Amino acid sequence: MAGASLLSLLDDITALLDDIAAMSKVATKKTAGVLGDDLALNAQQVSGVNADRELPVVWAVAKGSFLNKAILVPAALLISAFIPWLITPLLMLGGLFLCFEGAEKLLHAKEEQVEHPALAEPLTPDAEKAKVKGAIRTDFILSAEIIVISLGTIAGAAFINQVLVLCVIAILMTVGVYGLVAAIVKLDDAGLYLLQHGVTTKTAFTRYLGRFLLTLAPWLMKVLAVVGTAAMFLVGGGIIVHGIEPLHHLVAHWGELAGQYGVVAEVLTTNIANGVIGLCAGALVVLMVHIVKWIRK
Repeated sequence: MAGASLLSLLDDITALLDDIAAMSKVATKKTAGVLGDDLALNAQQVSGVNADRELPVVWAVAKGSFLNKAILVPAALLISAFIPWLITPLLMLGGLFLCFEGAEKLLHAKEEQVEHPALAEPLTPDAEKAKVKGAIRTDFILSAEIIVISLGTIAGAAFINQVLVLCVIAILMTVGVYGLVAAIVKLDDAGLYLLQHGVTTKTAFTRYLGRFLLTLAPWLMKVLAVVGTAAMFLVGGGIIVHGIEPLHHLVAHWGELAGQYGVVAEVLTTNIANGVIGLCAGALVVLMVHIVKWIRK
């Protein structure tokens, strides 16, 4: 009898794990776009850090990201259960903040030019802390969108399944994103090691690979800086568009019209519309902030 009960329990656990795996797979697909933006933004946010501080900074931001998700998962479940109407306004505030940060980066683009990691000036401890805090703030908004999108895909599931799926998504996303960020920021160190090793061992392939990685590192960081800033407008604008029903229908209609020329045209049209709306929203918020500062002075 006890053996039958144990087998039944194991069967229930297996079924539950299968359900969680299937739902996690669907939720991961839904959040893949935001994940790409999250990677570009965070790699760009931790750029400019002194070489010996790169991994500690990435680890500090990763810990902040885990804390963000530890706050967001229960908060999202509670809000979804008791005050679901609050999710959209909160997300829109986060979207406006992302657009604001993107507009601020454009205003100060010349001051934040990405140099070769080996030539970058070492950051002061205060500047490093500010960079980490900024990256964690940005991560909070992107994590909130990932959690909400994931929750939307499993809204009809049992509560325990929702909790477990959100925990799986939160862990996978954080480990995946910051693992890749760590690899990207140490790309130049890997190139230097391979180049020196190739010179020592007189291995041409290792030497050329090292030189290629050293050349690639600064260009990759420049590309990520551009992509990261664009992602702020795309994600922030997308959140704003989805929160305003008429605007959402208008952008969707533009996407459908462009869809006559193929899926790529539809995706590009929708993203360009989201990005332009995000840029306008960010510029408006920056203008309002500067007006308030001017009035205070």
